[in-house]
Amino acid sequence: MAFKSTTPDWQQFQQAAWQQWNQFIQQNPVTAASGFTQATSNPFEAFAEAVKGQLQGAGNTALPSIQIPPEKLQALQQEYLTQVTDLSRKEVEDLKSLFKGDRRFAGEVWSQNKFSAQTVALYQINTETLRKMVALVETDAKTRARLEFAVEQWLAAAAPANFMASNPEAQLQAIQSKGESIARSLQNILQDVRRGHISMTDETQFEVGRNIAITHGSVVFENEFFQLIEYTPTTDKVHEKPLLLVPPCINKYYILDLQPGNSFVEYAVAQGFRTFIVSWRNADQSLSEATWDDYIQNAAIRAIEAVQDITGAPTINALGFCVGGTILSTALAVLAARNKFPVDSATLLTTLVDFSDTGILDIFIDENMVRFRELQMGKKGLLPGQDLATTFSFLRPNELVWNYVVGNYLKGETPPPFDLLYWNSDGTNLPGPFYAWYLRNTYLENNLIKPGKLTIAGQKVDFNKIQASMYIYGSREDHIVPITGSYASTQVFQGKKRFVMGASGHIAGVINPPARKKRNYWVGKADAFPQDVNEWIEAATSVPGSWWPDWSDWLKAESGELVDAPKKPGKAGKYAVIEPAPGRYVKQRA
Repeated sequence: MAFKSTTPDWQQFQQAAWQQWNQFIQQNPVTAASGFTQATSNPFEAFAEAVKGQLQGAGNTALPSIQIPPEKLQALQQEYLTQVTDLSRKEVEDLKSLFKGDRRFAGEVWSQNKFSAQTVALYQINTETLRKMVALVETDAKTRARLEFAVEQWLAAAAPANFMASNPEAQLQAIQSKGESIARSLQNILQDVRRGHISMTDETQFEVGRNIAITHGSVVFENEFFQLIEYTPTTDKVHEKPLLLVPPCINKYYILDLQPGNSFVEYAVAQGFRTFIVSWRNADQSLSEATWDDYIQNAAIRAIEAVQDITGAPTINALGFCVGGTILSTALAVLAARNKFPVDSATLLTTLVDFSDTGILDIFIDENMVRFRELQMGKKGLLPGQDLATTFSFLRPNELVWNYVVGNYLKGETPPPFDLLYWNSDGTNLPGPFYAWYLRNTYLENNLIKPGKLTIAGQKVDFNKIQASMYIYGSREDHIVPITGSYASTQVFQGKKRFVMGASGHIAGVINPPARKKRNYWVGKADAFPQDVNEWIEAATSVPGSWWPDWSDWLKAESGELVDAPKKPGKAGKYAVIEPAPGRYVKQRA
């Protein structure tokens, strides 16, 4: 929101503040830069101390070697001092050019006076200098990546927009509302303290089972790991091969069943697929010793068997999303080792099987970090859901953290209702042994793709033996599963496959209903999967709209004939209806 500085109190406040600031920066141009260089001969020493805790927190027992060539550092220092000294001589229009395009400072009030404009300009100079400093560092690639991450976290946190004293929009709002915005801010802070997380949406507008996760269905099986939901057909005929959806266990299943019109489940059912979904239990102390093997045998494989038992289908289709795709793929490898092939086709959405490239998440993973987690919870324990949620949010700090700090806590605003962000805040706990095994054997050692390396559920697994046809989807701007990582699955699975790349990120790229006519996706030549994803992208064709219809057409060809839709869910006996969807498990809060 842009504000106009028409309030006398506002103008007086800004004028007085600017006079003090101008006097200060003229007398102390270096220390005015938020203590960036502070009187030290090597400003990088101060910077290294600032990020040392983050580097060691990533698993290091000692700070890695970090050096900057002296002549390059000296040149950068001189450039920095010149820029800071010149600030007081620049007019507002000149200063605006330094932060043009940064939406955090897009409001008119930021450039209506020299005080605000200079504050932001100074922040931008610090930003560029720190980034240049990291670029000059001589160190190993992983340490550089960690430094870049630490710097970006610091820069995101230090933005003038994040503080009442330097945010003219928040100040003006407080004056114009006669303090009401401050009262609302305090109320928002108290509410979020009770919730244990920063609100990204108006959470009062959503309730699981009332206006989100409401596709009609029934829970037809449950054990200590999951509930199985069968959805009510909305077509007279359904394909004879049923479809099982395996969502990520680090989140609630309803990422695939958001509000009507934004639900992948709703769409799948409308396409004539007899659809089932795994609703993971939110782990508590009773699951504190559960392992990866447990989730493969007692969840993924058990769900496949249940769908076969209920439908009478000798083979089924399955879909896995993110970690759910890794779990599904592992289950198929275990079954293949048993010479069982109950899944004819598998869809993998933003899934890592080959963990050679894990993107920014790699900065958190090394031997010491994994060993710490193994000692902490490798035998027993729980990883709180909020820990993972916080980690993922800080991968995009400006959009998923500080944006809401400013809106909620400085301006007293309530964020608009958004079903996807409500889901994002509804985390799940993970069993410690499951999590520790996963870290070592995927992110750290990449053992899943090594034939015979791992014994899972009593079987030595080899992903090359999986025979299912594969529909593999990756999002081009995904920061959790990089496009190189999702594409790498084309090199692992040996059967018939199709790769599709969607626009946008990890979630927004996947949840893209056709009716919205948003974004686009890319398809390549059949059976052409070069090792380098960039070669595939160069040869790919862009198609406007959602990738969902492409997937539906592909899956229909894998799903057999149309048969009469079942009149009742489940099956008499051990698959009798337990309760209506969405069931109890999804409502358990972390």
